[in-house]
Amino acid sequence: MPHPESDLLPISALQHLLFCERQCALIHVERVWAENRFTAEGQVLHRKAHDGKPETRDGERIARGLPLRSLVLGVSGVADIVLYRPPTGARVSRGSLASRLRRASQDELAEWVVTPVEYKRGKPKKNDSDRVQLCAQAICLEEMHGVTISEGALYYGRLRKRYPVPFDTDLRSSTLSAADRLRDLLYRGVTPPAVREKKCETCSLLPLCLPESMRRRSARAFIDRQLERAAEAES
Repeated sequence: MPHPESDLLPISALQHLLFCERQCALIHVERVWAENRFTAEGQVLHRKAHDGKPETRDGERIARGLPLRSLVLGVSGVADIVLYRPPTGARVSRGSLASRLRRASQDELAEWVVTPVEYKRGKPKKNDSDRVQLCAQAICLEEMHGVTISEGALYYGRLRKRYPVPFDTDLRSSTLSAADRLRDLLYRGVTPPAVREKKCETCSLLPLCLPESMRRRSARAFIDRQLERAAEAES
């Protein structure tokens, strides 16, 4: 059953959920947020992807900062970049590609190749958080345009490389499951308990999520600095 407009959840929350359920609850239930170097770099990368006007390049129309929504999945958000390539063999000049895309009916658009591209600052993750976020964007585009999207791409700024992401049955199933889990988490409104893991080191919410851990780490760092200074003074 379709979700009402007022009930749509942010696509980005799916990435937060699969990275860490506690992080997701802190951000979307408790409305807690903090910046660090990693989030700041990510914001800069997203702005670069969003900024600028749509353009045509290499036979593709490039849309930037495109609003998305899916009433079936119950999510909304913004795509960094969406590539639109006309059907193979179609004669479209550089200047007419934009106007043809604007005038295309849903039946005509169904013949186009539509590819969402999400920008990330780091490198590919072992979990599915980035891929599920991208797949949710594809599901939105499929619903909005009446198309079938077989593949998208993740661009990682640290590696300056684009990685293809096939939208196979398993990934689509994981995306639907994540959307259901997200809705349940936010409906219950309960923040899961903190568990310290290696991935916590890069999380901007670490000082708020585990303040005791941060204080212990700061104390150790202070003692280490004092020992280093004492050793330097003796040498």
